[in-house]
Amino acid sequence: MKANYKFSNLCGTVYRQGNILFTPDGNSVLSPVGNRVSVFDLVNNKSHTFAFQNRKNIAAIALSPDSNVLLSIDEDGRALLVNFRRGVVLHHLNFKKPVKAVKFSPDGKYIAVSHDSHVQVWKTPNHLIREFAPFELHRTYTGHHDEVLGIEWSPDSKCFLTTSRDMTARLFTLDPVEGFRPKTFAGHKDSVLNAYFSADALTIYTVSRDGAVFTWKAKPSEAASDEDSDAEEPIASSSTDNLIAHTRWGIQKRHYFNQPGTKVVCTTFHPASNLLVVGFSTGIFGLWEMPAFTNVHTLSISQEKISSVAINPTGEWLAFGAKKLGQLLVWEWQSESYVLKQQGHYFDMNTLAYSPDAQYIVTGGDDGKVKLWNTQSGFCVITFSQHAAAVSAVQFASRGQVVFSASLDGTVRAFDLVRYRNFRTFTSPKPVQFSSLAVDPSGEVVAAGSTDSFEVFLWSVQTGKLLDILTGHEGPISCLAFSPTTNVLASGSWDKTIRVWNVFGRSNAVEPFQVNTDVLALAFRPDGQELVVSTLDGQLTFFSTNLSKQTNVIEGRRDIAGGRKADDRMAAGNNASGKAFTSVEWSADGLCVLAGGNSKYVVLYDVLNGVMVKRWQISENLSLDGTEEFLDSRRVTEAGNLDLIDDRGDESDLEDRMDTSLPGAQRGDMSKRRYRQEARTKCVRFAPTGRAWAAASTEGLLIYSVDDTLMFDPFDLTMDLTPQSVLATLQERSWLKALVMAFRLNEKPLINRAYESVPHKDIKLVARQLPVMYVPKLLSVAANRLENGPRIEWGLIWVKEILTVHGRWIKEKNVELASVLREVQRAVSGFEEAIEKVSNENTATLQYLIDQSKLKEAAEKGSRMEVDE
Repeated sequence: MKANYKFSNLCGTVYRQGNILFTPDGNSVLSPVGNRVSVFDLVNNKSHTFAFQNRKNIAAIALSPDSNVLLSIDEDGRALLVNFRRGVVLHHLNFKKPVKAVKFSPDGKYIAVSHDSHVQVWKTPNHLIREFAPFELHRTYTGHHDEVLGIEWSPDSKCFLTTSRDMTARLFTLDPVEGFRPKTFAGHKDSVLNAYFSADALTIYTVSRDGAVFTWKAKPSEAASDEDSDAEEPIASSSTDNLIAHTRWGIQKRHYFNQPGTKVVCTTFHPASNLLVVGFSTGIFGLWEMPAFTNVHTLSISQEKISSVAINPTGEWLAFGAKKLGQLLVWEWQSESYVLKQQGHYFDMNTLAYSPDAQYIVTGGDDGKVKLWNTQSGFCVITFSQHAAAVSAVQFASRGQVVFSASLDGTVRAFDLVRYRNFRTFTSPKPVQFSSLAVDPSGEVVAAGSTDSFEVFLWSVQTGKLLDILTGHEGPISCLAFSPTTNVLASGSWDKTIRVWNVFGRSNAVEPFQVNTDVLALAFRPDGQELVVSTLDGQLTFFSTNLSKQTNVIEGRRDIAGGRKADDRMAAGNNASGKAFTSVEWSADGLCVLAGGNSKYVVLYDVLNGVMVKRWQISENLSLDGTEEFLDSRRVTEAGNLDLIDDRGDESDLEDRMDTSLPGAQRGDMSKRRYRQEARTKCVRFAPTGRAWAAASTEGLLIYSVDDTLMFDPFDLTMDLTPQSVLATLQERSWLKALVMAFRLNEKPLINRAYESVPHKDIKLVARQLPVMYVPKLLSVAANRLENGPRIEWGLIWVKEILTVHGRWIKEKNVELASVLREVQRAVSGFEEAIEKVSNENTATLQYLIDQSKLKEAAEKGSRMEVDE
């Protein structure tokens, strides 16, 4: 079995905090999810999450105008410079203070970063050249008396506006200009959130938190006579190049949004269409056309405040992020319709299950919702919200068209994935809370275990009636599992026993398996011959279901131990108490077991040898509790860790200062003033194909795969691409290189020549070494040549080898490659019809000739008999 699983995607979380961005082409949205960055492709309906991680939750991101460089900055001011197209970290930089705003200049040469009350401008590092010190500080700009909140560049990249909590905005020039002093725009009565230039740079708009918009108009004048610039610094040569700097600005108009009982949280501006987009703390957003301040429309899109807003370069789509609910919305304002509407689980994600074809994952959370996720696109397909309490377990039926879910509200529900409806609801005679769920291989019987009556309930899916109640456990039922091959149900409980029930047999006698501590999870091997059980002492115990005895045990507490919480009194290496596996799963070949629990690690074990094969750390986010191996002694005081101090009273908004949680509703230790989320996994599952596994974690739904999500073209290098070079490569008999070069030139005659030049014996080798990104093109060429070319068998060999070598990848991308596959099918089917027609005609002709010969023989025989007589 392969163990080289790598991080593939993050589902279940679409937005956490920070600013969201559109890519320069306007087709994708960038959203910070914890300490990672997700990209949502709105045109192709896809999403992927980069593998790199910041040290803490991301506070601000910025993308260069050419889409080559992404800057990601966390809450502490530590930045990563990333090659956006490849997702590779190029450089690290510590700004040493929290960053509220970061912006690339329109020409892409500079990066402006807020640095408390200062602004620093850095030169953009080259993403192609390796440098010892890639970040070079250009200048530091001062003048504000409080924290800087926003930065906006002028269209010519020579000036920029800054806004601050000191209720002013200031205009700076990139390089010192003779006689120029930074302009101050004052008059607001609250923090100025953002300031914007109009398209002609003759108007400036400033927006404050209290809902005021000021319009500042340019009044050209002669340059000031004051010379307060440093003589040693570069001076801008010509005054005509700095018209903005030599302009007097005066307030022209004051506008107000007039939204009672609300504050402005985020804004953005589209200079080409003069559209001002504003998000309010009540979940309302509005569009205003400037400078007339005409309200286009005002709509409510969330129940909580809108944390971030962005507009695409064409001004058609608006993207909104709501931090508290974890929502990401893309709205087309002209048609008033959603382009994208995604939301993760509001509380923890408790459980997950793969569909039989591995195309979907269903999850259940503490918010009582059941969500269906597409593993290829990463998007939520449907949300079922019928449960009134936390969902504790979910399970697919064997055919994959029905999902079952168990909840603490005392119901087990069955959902139809064809019509997207709840068609069955199973309940117990007395109200109980269900903590576990199992569905038999036929999908006709569903079982659920309770936490308060210690019983297992069995229902018929077809009738919805209660079939049986299995009693005998003396503690809450923690886990259930049906055997994949036999009608056997295994149940684990906190009473330190595992019971194996023959649910369809006549005998009710059950011999329990005894373990040392409480049972947390169990799973059957795919052949149903062995059972793995996880217990509270961190052990994995294996039982043979045929022999009814223990066969193996793995001590896993040391493997899962690691990570020190903020209030732990002992080192991470010694803190193994309380570490246990809460979820276990067998691999498809039955040789390995995947286990995860209340730790930052997910572990893969070889069962036969009882050794750990690999261990994955699900998160490196220091904002979560339990990810650090060593605590920072500077933050540990006599009163405890500074990270546990409740600092909500320092928030500027009243709703942020208020504790809105209900008594007993907040998860964690109720005696603490502040509760930090802990890095852990609640459920792990292998995909039925065995090529991926998923974990329901604090960060969301993590998917690890052995397949590369980013396609690399080894031929995508700087080389002389001409028709002559392709022909020369063919002369050298480098078939693969010539074929790829022809694809990149995209000249049909050249592609056909390179395609048909490959010898029959080398087709298999070329198909095997071909990068997957060229597979659709090669299939299309093969289909075309099959229809129009003379070489039939040769073309069929091409198609066969491509489908054999790249079949798994083609199946995963079957939706995107549907048109190409239809071309191939049409070509092969056309061939089949032509051959069938010729064969039928030949068969009929041969049959006619045979019949005629028989008739002739019979006639001759008859004539001979007449002669003899």
